Amino acid sequence: MTKTAVVTGASSGIGAATARRLAAEGFDVVAAARRGDRLDKLAAEIPSIRPATLDVTSQESVDAFAASLDSCDVLVNNAGGAFGLEPVAEGHVDDWQRMYDVNVLGALRMTQALLPKLIASGDGVLLMLTSVAGLVSYEGGGGYCAAKHAQTSMTETLRLELVGEPVRIIEVAPGMVQTEEFSLTRFRGDAAKAAKVYEGVPDPLTADDIADVIAFAVTRPSHVNIDRLVVRPRAQAAQHKVYRVPAGA
Repeated sequence: MTKTAVVTGASSGIGAATARRLAAEGFDVVAAARRGDRLDKLAAEIPSIRPATLDVTSQESVDAFAASLDSCDVLVNNAGGAFGLEPVAEGHVDDWQRMYDVNVLGALRMTQALLPKLIASGDGVLLMLTSVAGLVSYEGGGGYCAAKHAQTSMTETLRLELVGEPVRIIEVAPGMVQTEEFSLTRFRGDAAKAAKVYEGVPDPLTADDIADVIAFAVTRPSHVNIDRLVVRPRAQAAQHKVYRVPAGA
């Protein structure tokens, strides 16, 4: 019997790449996000992908989505984002609220809504797409780091609380990934600032790289739990240590 995988934030970036990759692995994929037009294009490419409009910051939307599913074997909590790069002293409360609502409470809403189906599957997988920002803080990342630390903590707690249940709890924490929207959103549409993040960095990770790791983790034998995978490009040794090719080299 074909298994069903739900991927949130699937309209672009890592979410869209993960939906494609899990479909290639043989899953029936429910690609969920707010932008239905993008999901429709994704589903038109791949017959085993079903689009579903979803806002993880809305309990009503999450409840309606969960009710529409007959079953769920894999949940990839990918929906998230960073807004702003101001120091804590100058941070916007609205930005912090948005980051907490989508990254933390969005993952909480989805987990609570679909956990009964994951358990009922007899071999469920709950994967949290977090970030190395949830492990090490950095200047300007106060709000995003706080949200991702909270998401990492929730993942660790779930693993403790669900031990003995037929559900694996996996965390994938990427480092520098260049996607079409992440940095652009963080810098409020300033393309020049967004591009500077990756300037001179040889081969930052791509969305497909992370989708590959996610597919590996969720397709291990049911007794194998990948607690946490930290994935960085070779050029990034740590949050604060990134090799950049010198200008003119």
